[in-house]
Amino acid sequence: MSSSLRYRLGVAARAIAAILGGYGVAALSSIVLALCLPFFFGMARSEATMIGLLASFAVFALAVMWVFAARTALRAWSGLAIAAGSLGALLLVLLRFTGGAAA
Repeated sequence: MSSSLRYRLGVAARAIAAILGGYGVAALSSIVLALCLPFFFGMARSEATMIGLLASFAVFALAVMWVFAARTALRAWSGLAIAAGSLGALLLVLLRFTGGAAA
């Protein structure tokens, strides 16, 4: 495989990671914040949802920056997988404690 093709495949893998992985991490962070804020701080559910949504834009931007700053595409995918796994585990714990709805 030529170095030009390897470079192009690496950029394509990073772009896919930035788009799909960044969206996944941002969506999970939005949901986690929407459940955390009412549970821990007694905030209104509508306000917590809005804060989670607005924060997800920053999380998405940080995920995209991480993907293109990582040394390799594998490291970029691994970082996103670790973030998504952590947020997913936290989401499961929150769903267990809140019963699926932040009251």
